[in-house]
Amino acid sequence: MNPLNHPILEQSFAIIDQEIGEHRFTPDEYAIVRRVIHSTADFEFAKLIYFSPEVITLGITAIQNKVPIITDVGMVKQGITGMVSKTFGNLVMAAVEQASVALPGKTRTETGLLSCYRQFPEAIYVFGNAPTALLALCAELQQASVKPALVIGAPVGFISVVEAKEALAKIPIPQIRINGRKGGSPVAAAILNALMILAWENS
Repeated sequence: MNPLNHPILEQSFAIIDQEIGEHRFTPDEYAIVRRVIHSTADFEFAKLIYFSPEVITLGITAIQNKVPIITDVGMVKQGITGMVSKTFGNLVMAAVEQASVALPGKTRTETGLLSCYRQFPEAIYVFGNAPTALLALCAELQQASVKPALVIGAPVGFISVVEAKEALAKIPIPQIRINGRKGGSPVAAAILNALMILAWENS
């Protein structure tokens, strides 16, 4: 039993293992998928999740090197701070908390995200709520010389969500993405927490 996991979580994982049956994922990919399903009770995420080549290895290395982690909103930050504190203690910032007011034509989350990117272009970026902020990052990355170590693209909703994920898909950077409208802060946090555990197990 993993000491980072609660016994009830391990029991839930056993149920997920039984219900999902055979699958196409590597062991490390499945560790992430299983945690996402646990956080949502939604097996469709097994069909929606996308891993770019070598993304887990690159993500583990970034976490172990204590690369900063930038979340779009406070809910994602709150969802990962416990695991971060138990493992590598990376700096964690929520973009929306970095902007007291929004720039003209932008949301506070977009404004804060752009500020974070200027400070930490090499960070791990985690999106669970704000597709406009993901679109803003993708626009920045079109011409950027320094790219994020990893982008987790899992915003949820109906406005700009699919467009933001499609924009991310076109950029050749390490990414874990939830295609379609589904996602959310619990999903984004689950992906990052699963990566944290894999990094800890491989340290």
